[in-house]
Order: sequence, then C-alpha cells, then structure tokens
Amino acid sequence: MKKQKTGANTLIGIIMTNRKGMGFVKDPKNTEKDIMIDVGFLNTALNGDTVEIKIGKKNSYGQLSAEVIKVVERNRDTFVCTIDSREGVLTAYPDDKKAYASIVLEQSDINKISIGDKVFVKMNEWTDSKKNPTGKLIKVIGKKGNNNAEMESIVLEKGFEIDFPVSVENEASEISRNKISDIESEIPKRKDFRNTLTFTIDPFDAKDFDDAISFKVLEGGKYEIGVHIADVSHYVKEGSALDKEAFKRGCSIYLVDRTIPMLPEVLSNDVCSLNPNEDKLTFSAWFTMNNSGHVIERGFGKSIINSNHRFTYEDAQDSLNTKSGQYFTELDKLNYIAKNLQKEKFRKGAIEFEQEEIKFKLDENGKPVGVYKKPRLDTHKLVEEYMLLANREVAKHIFDSIKKKGKKDTGSIYRIHDIPDQERMLDLSNFVKALGYKLETKNGKVTAHDIKSLLKQISGTVHEALISTAVIRSMQKAVYSTKNIGHFGLAFEYYTHFTSPIRRYPDLLIQRILQRHLHNEPFGDTEIVQFQNIAEKSTAREIDASIAERESKKLKQVEYMSDKVGQVFEGKISGVTEWGLYVEENETKSEGMIKIRDIGDDYYEFNSKTYSIVGQKTKNKFTLGDAIKFKVMSADLDKKTLDFAKVN
Repeated sequence: MKKQKTGANTLIGIIMTNRKGMGFVKDPKNTEKDIMIDVGFLNTALNGDTVEIKIGKKNSYGQLSAEVIKVVERNRDTFVCTIDSREGVLTAYPDDKKAYASIVLEQSDINKISIGDKVFVKMNEWTDSKKNPTGKLIKVIGKKGNNNAEMESIVLEKGFEIDFPVSVENEASEISRNKISDIESEIPKRKDFRNTLTFTIDPFDAKDFDDAISFKVLEGGKYEIGVHIADVSHYVKEGSALDKEAFKRGCSIYLVDRTIPMLPEVLSNDVCSLNPNEDKLTFSAWFTMNNSGHVIERGFGKSIINSNHRFTYEDAQDSLNTKSGQYFTELDKLNYIAKNLQKEKFRKGAIEFEQEEIKFKLDENGKPVGVYKKPRLDTHKLVEEYMLLANREVAKHIFDSIKKKGKKDTGSIYRIHDIPDQERMLDLSNFVKALGYKLETKNGKVTAHDIKSLLKQISGTVHEALISTAVIRSMQKAVYSTKNIGHFGLAFEYYTHFTSPIRRYPDLLIQRILQRHLHNEPFGDTEIVQFQNIAEKSTAREIDASIAERESKKLKQVEYMSDKVGQVFEGKISGVTEWGLYVEENETKSEGMIKIRDIGDDYYEFNSKTYSIVGQKTKNKFTLGDAIKFKVMSADLDKKTLDFAKVN
C-alpha cells in the first residue's frame, strides 16, 4: 500500500468506494474517522485506486469532506460482470459490491452476449466522470447461477487465472517428457533415502503429494526422522516462464469443489508429486531424535526417495486406533514423538485454535446436497508437527548461516507473526468481559500465556467458537518478510515456509535460498530487495486466495440454505450491530441477518459496550454467543446473503 502524503489541503491515499458512489480515504491526522468524498465528487475513482484529493470543510458529523482531483494509479482494470439491460442496451454490471459504475461494451461484444451472462471485462481508460466507463469483453464465463461460471467468477474477480499460458504448459510438458532420464542423472548427486521406510499422509481426495515422512530406528533409543519435500526448485528454474507464472499466482486456491493449482497439473500431480512406488527428487530435512522429540542432529540437502505407501489421514488414524495394520509400529512411534513435540511447543507458549471446518457434499452439477464437519484427527496433528519442525529448523539453519557470515538478518524470507496490537487487545478484553470472561492485559500488552488462559476459560462453553474467532481476528496476521521477528502464535524464534513448494511460491523460493546457504553462496543487495518484494506480493496473493476460498464456501452455504426457506434452525448470535443480529447456524455455519426492526416485540437499542441489543420496555437482551431459534426467510445468491427471522 502506498503511503499517504499531505500538502496544505491535498492528500494522496487509497480510496474505498461503495455502491452508492461515495468514497472514503484514511485521515492520517485522525485514524478514528475517514475523509468522505460525496456522490458526484469521485472523478472516476474506483475502489482501491490511489487518488489525490482536495480537502474541504467538515460536515455536520465533524467528518472532513473532499473531492478527488485525479486518479494517480488504478488498482485494477478488469472486472467480473453480470449482463443486464439498461434502457434497452446490454450493459456489464460489476459483481464487486464496491463498484458503482456499470461498463458500456462495444457493439461487436454486445452481439456475443445475452442477459444473465457472467463475463470478464477489461475497462478502457476512464477520464470523464459524466459518462460511464467503456470496456472490452475478454471472456464469456457462463450463465449466472451455473456452478462452473460462479466458481470461475470468484477466481477471476480476485485477480487469479484459471488456465496457464501456452509457454508455461510447454515448459511443463518438456519437463515431463524428460523426467525419467533426469532422475537417473540426479541419483549420484543426492542423498539416497530409497531404502528407508517412507510414506505420505494426505486427504483422501488429494492429488498433489508434496511432503513425505521417513522413519528409521537407530541405536541407543534414537530415531532418524526425515521430512521429504518435492524438489520443485529442480524443475522450476529461476526466471523461466514457469517461475514467473508461479510467482504471479503466488499459491494454489482451494475452492469448495476444485483446486486452481499454482503449477500445471503435469507437475503438481505427476512429476513433483511424491506418488507411491516411484523414484522422486526431493529436498529433505532429516533429524536424529529421541523419544522426547529432542533434536540431537539435523541435516539438509537434495535427495531421492521412493514412497512405500500412500496413507489417507483416515487410514493412518484407523491403524493407530486399532493398533494394527501396515506400518502401525512406525506410525505409533511417530505419533508418540509428535505429541511430545506438541507438548513442548505449548509449554513455550504456542496457541492452538481448534476450529471446526465445514465441508459440502455436492451433486454432479455442483449443487450442495449435504454438509459435514471435517474431524481433526491425531494424524493431522502428527503431520503438522513434523512440518512445523522442518520449517522451524530450516529457518534456524538459514538464520545461523547468515550470522556466521557476519551479515544482517537478510538473505532469506521468513514467516513471521508479530505480537498483538495493544488497541485490539483492549477491545478484545472488553468484548470477553461483556460475556463473563477475563483477558489479562497490561495497557493492551498480552502474552501468549494470557491468551491461552482465556482459551482455557472458554473451553467447552457456548462461547468457545465465537471467542476463538474473535481472538483470531484481533491478532496480527502472519506474513512473509525478510526481517525475522519470530512467530508469536507458534512461539517459534525462527520460522519459514519450506514444506509446500507445489502450492506456495515462498516455499519454492526457500528451497533455492537453502541450497545456496548450504553451498555458502553469497546474496547480492538486489536479490535481498527482490526477496522483500516477493514476500510482500506473496502475502497479498495469500490474502486474495483466502478471500476467494471464503467466497466459494459462502456461496455454497447460501445455496444450501436457499432450499430451506421457511424452515426453522438453531444457531448462535455471531454479531451484533445497530441494524440487527448476525446469526450463525450450528451445523452449516451459515450466517444470516435478523434485522432489528423485524424482532417486533419491542424497540431495541444497540449497546456497544456489552455487544448487545436491549428492548426499552421488556429489557429483553440479545448478546453475542446467545443461542437462538430462527426461520430462514430468504436467500440472495447474487449478494451471497441470508435473511433470518427470530422464532419464539
């Protein structure tokens, strides 16, 4: 984000707009209030644009008003739109809820579309605010309401692409054609784990296996445990078409019904995937450990494996539960050590949020016909602990390598999680206090143990899920950075992302960085600047992907509940505002709104201090976390919203 600059009465900043055609820019002198740009004064500025504004007088609410002088830089020029008729002319209406202007298409494009089409449009240069912008049709996505069209729209709207450029596909195909001879030539150069018991543990529907675990019993109560990661850096060379595309995408996207991969499927599902009974090139971290999980020795390097078995999480859990089955002894010992790693992590202050994950059962047309909660098994935690171990130890090795050279903390990127913001923690403390719990703060400063104490208080209560979500939202977001400040949530002094290079670009970069540190190769100043650029863009792409994933789930939740109009459900109040109650249904976690005016038996007022609404006459009170019965009144698939009504 660009920094805002101030002049005598002008300001450069990022504008946020709404459907009404109003805009808001952050006031650097008053963070509590935004500067408002009223309807008619946006001067073609769109949501997210960098603009220069001229500041005027304060309005009756004490809020500064302004007008846009010019658009300094466009945030975007492509939009997913839905075609509708405007005065008899087919017009493109952006799906973005913050877009206020429809886009006029050329006649040649209008001939290719009809009402109800979802389309992808590139906006032409727009300088005259008295006229609507014009645009060019890039693609007809499909009909509104069609599952494929809706899912592709979500992806395109967040700036991702579905298909790969021809040059990228060609590079991937060439790699695939040469994979066998390539592996044969690599064998003498790598540490060979092919005679060590190795297996993968993944979801039942996974197609890309980018990590495997090996296990070997050593003398004296010691074990060699290897974490083997697909060596994507061997195939995706720096500066290649594949590399540029992977960086542009940043990560794979996991929608409700599909995956949009970072790499072409010939790589992600075949060449790089650690499929069983196949020789595969890997980048490994191996550890000599004892029963307590203490790392006695560690090593890193390029390797080759041949996975003995492909477990699903459920298969591996069944083996642990029944104390039988293939490789039970090894699984059991790995699980025992993993639990000790977890205990040590928590002892040092790591915070764990046990949140339920909802999955939908879809029919052949992508329509949700059922919903279920995805259980969190011991085998999920087993794999997680060894991935955390590898990520932590790789980060520490790189950090130590940099320090030995007498350099500053550069020459890598880290996954960092800053300490909580004091103001947010004070707000959180007030929030949980209103619900009857206590978060210790010292002027807003909290420790991991303070947060863990709160989570212990709410464990098993009706407010557990609600407060856990509130805690997550109140904390800082984990990001990528070249500056190592540690990871607050994991209580790790060093941490990076190394274990998922098939689906995350930073992990691919870390493979290259680690290899250079292992060979004592120096890093230039321009590379270090480039690393920070990659870190920032990877963080932004991760956020975009996360929003797309949530949008796809929200769509299916609304679609699922659209068949339940008139039915009564049970839920919890998940949000309280001056205009109504947000309610989350217990099973599907679908969230809808009960408008305050529709409660009906009293005049209710919003109390911001207690996060509740209270009836003036009856003194009836509705607050966060309260159980509530409601009826589904309507479902709007376009807006992805649900309207509920309270049931007595």
